[in-house]
Amino acid sequence: MSDVNNSAEFATVGEIAKAVDGKLTGNDHVVVSDVTHNSRDAKSGSLFIAIRGELFDAHKFVPQVIEQGAVGVLSEMERPADFTAAWIQVADVRCAMAVVAAAVHHHPSKELQLVGVTGTNGKTTTAYLIASIPEAAGEPVAMTGTVEYRLGNERKKAGRTTPESTDMQRLLRQAVEIGCRTAVMEASSQAMDFHRCDELHYAVAAFTNLTRDHLDYHKTMANYWYAKQRLFDGRLGSRPKTSVLNVDDPYGVELANRLEQEGLRVIRYAVKARAEVTASNPEFSLDGMRFLLRTPAGERDFHSPLVGPPHIYNTLTAVASGLALGYDLDVITRALEKCTGAPGRFERVPHDGDFAVVVDYAHSDDALLNVLRTAREVTKGKIITVFGCGGDRDASKRAPMGEAAGLLSDVVILTSDNPRTENPDQILADAEAGIQKTGKPYEKIADRREAINQAIAQARTGDLVLIAGKGHEDYQIIGREVFHFDDKEVAREALVQRSSR
Repeated sequence: MSDVNNSAEFATVGEIAKAVDGKLTGNDHVVVSDVTHNSRDAKSGSLFIAIRGELFDAHKFVPQVIEQGAVGVLSEMERPADFTAAWIQVADVRCAMAVVAAAVHHHPSKELQLVGVTGTNGKTTTAYLIASIPEAAGEPVAMTGTVEYRLGNERKKAGRTTPESTDMQRLLRQAVEIGCRTAVMEASSQAMDFHRCDELHYAVAAFTNLTRDHLDYHKTMANYWYAKQRLFDGRLGSRPKTSVLNVDDPYGVELANRLEQEGLRVIRYAVKARAEVTASNPEFSLDGMRFLLRTPAGERDFHSPLVGPPHIYNTLTAVASGLALGYDLDVITRALEKCTGAPGRFERVPHDGDFAVVVDYAHSDDALLNVLRTAREVTKGKIITVFGCGGDRDASKRAPMGEAAGLLSDVVILTSDNPRTENPDQILADAEAGIQKTGKPYEKIADRREAINQAIAQARTGDLVLIAGKGHEDYQIIGREVFHFDDKEVAREALVQRSSR
């Protein structure tokens, strides 16, 4: 695929068809001012990308988008006989969509320092930490991730962890227009497989870790790792200027060695292994963590409000990324010592009692083990864990999640997460098998509200109640219906009920 001429203010349909090796039927001189895959966003000057997926076919919206002013359609299908506007037929609609979106918005990532964060755990918190650095330097920043999309002071609830290429390129162009120098994004493995990150030019690509997750989609860890490596190996269209890699993770070691052999710039970070950015002498409490930070730019006695060992790695990723972007170490540490991270990541629910209530997004066995290790570090009493597993998602992690909960909790209350269209009892049974291997006491309470109430009711002095799995989410999906449900809200209600007894 060739580049569209970006010297013009907008691209023509003919230029776009040539760039994506497409078969064009219709007027090749018509000008395209925007590109969208969402029929509701189609307007005058839009090129509509018609994607046929497993659950729906966007081609049914073609008459609607033309009525709304769209100038043409890009699709894998041939032009219908009765269609009169421009039609571009391509071999791979998602791959072509990324090329067109970048071209129409004139490759905004080339005008920014774009940071992509990938890995199984820690992506969201790390993105928040990195985004805090330009903000501490007095600059607006753009960010996309699991919780929200940010454009300077504007915030919008996230639709998906990594936006479609049409939305991402538009947001990055807006970021340039409001004066951002830096943008930060979570890059999920599935998003990269679906070409959402193609045609993005990364100043920094960061790898956090790799553990079992999403095997319902990837099938094997080898496939999962192969997908993650897209951020580093050029399959997205270019390679990052700097790769920031966790070399306490064997996958990170493998990647670092290979990239350096290929002459690419790598910054390693670690707690245990030799690396450019490291942490030593850590101390943890419910008030945060302290450690000695060592970097090529100097050392600092560092304090963070984030709680637990996993956040050392998130912090080191952010420090290394900030240095790669050219920020001063004092600016970096000032930002990170204030940043409270992402909502729903070991987030305490404030109350006047003598025990702690914590909400966390952990929804894989490794993530649950990490958050429970953190809880164990800072808890004098018992750990009471409430967790469930999602339906219509990777079932292979349910028993390991149950085993993780049983290994490091004193009491486990197994409940529903988002059962979706699966039978909640079957999901509970799958996770229960793992708990039973540990011999720990547990209860099964399918109703999540009742489970949280029960956990908080039995907490005593020095205990910690961990409510895991949903974190920042404010909904529960049962069947095909979405209900409002916020673990923090429900926990606060349970605390009020307890104090009124």
